[in-house]
Formats: sequence, structure tokens, C-alpha cells
Amino acid sequence: MKDLQPPHDPIDAIGQAYERLLEKTMENARRVETQAGRKLHQIIDAVDDEVEAVTKVSEEQLPKLAEYLKRDLADAAHFMSETGQDLKDWWGFESALLEEQLRDNFSRAADQTTLELQELHEIAQRAEYHTGEITGPGTLRCDGCSEVLHFHKPGRIPPCPKCHGSRYHRPAVGQEV
Repeated sequence: MKDLQPPHDPIDAIGQAYERLLEKTMENARRVETQAGRKLHQIIDAVDDEVEAVTKVSEEQLPKLAEYLKRDLADAAHFMSETGQDLKDWWGFESALLEEQLRDNFSRAADQTTLELQELHEIAQRAEYHTGEITGPGTLRCDGCSEVLHFHKPGRIPPCPKCHGSRYHRPAVGQEV
């Protein structure tokens, strides 16, 4: 398990809490017999208190982080299921740029989510991302001007640096990144 140092920057604290939520989810998922996507989403909800105790995020921020993590996993599962491509293609950059533990946890969680894609179909339908939300690693494209943002670790989504837009989607297969 990765030791998280308390960050000085509140944005880093939220990113670390996202990573910790994913890590604790995967630890708990290994303990359950049925490791399917729906169960995984229940585990994400169940580890909130544990994550709050070891990170510097508020009780109010954790439910949002859980929803962001579920959205990211569902979007990744949908992408892999629809395209047959790998998670590195969903991220939109070489996965070696990610920390090994984050990459492994996210990959396992996305694989488990893929197993239950039918039940997660509504959640996975072209997830929409907004300024101010937290996203996991990957690439987002601005809906307003098509500017591309790369996230190599969890972080807060900023306004578009080009047009100041606030809505994003993951680039579709075949769209240039």
C-alpha cells in the first residue's frame, strides 16, 4: 500500500483522496467473492469513511469523489467494450507515465467494471465531465473548442485554457488527440 504524505495543496489532497478511494476499493474488492462492476460500485460507496480518515478531504467531498471514480471506471469500461481497445487508448497517452500502483488498480477496476457493463450502460453512456470536478488519469476534449487536456494523475478539471469552456468528454475512437 502506498504511503500518502499530506499534501500542502488542497487540489493535491483531492487527487490523493481519489487515488486512496480507488486503492481501498480494490483492496476490498479482492476480499469479496463476486468481483463484478456493480459490486465494485457498492464497495466504492462503503470505503468513504476509511478514505476520509487518512486523507485531508471533507465528509462532503467524498461522495463526489466516489461518483467521479464510478464515472471514470464506467467510461473506461464502455470504451474498452465498444472499441476492443486497451485502457492505454482510453487514457490517450502512454500508461508508463502513470504510477504503477495507480495504473494497476485502475486497470483491475476497469476490467471488473467491464464484466458488468450491461448493468452500467446508463452510467457509461458518454460520461460528461465539468470544470471543478475531479477526474482520473486520461484525456479530455473541450466540447466548446476541442482543446485537449491530459491528466497523468487524478486532478480537478480546469476551465478550458483556450475558450474557457466548462464541459468535456473523452475523445472518441478515431479522434486525434
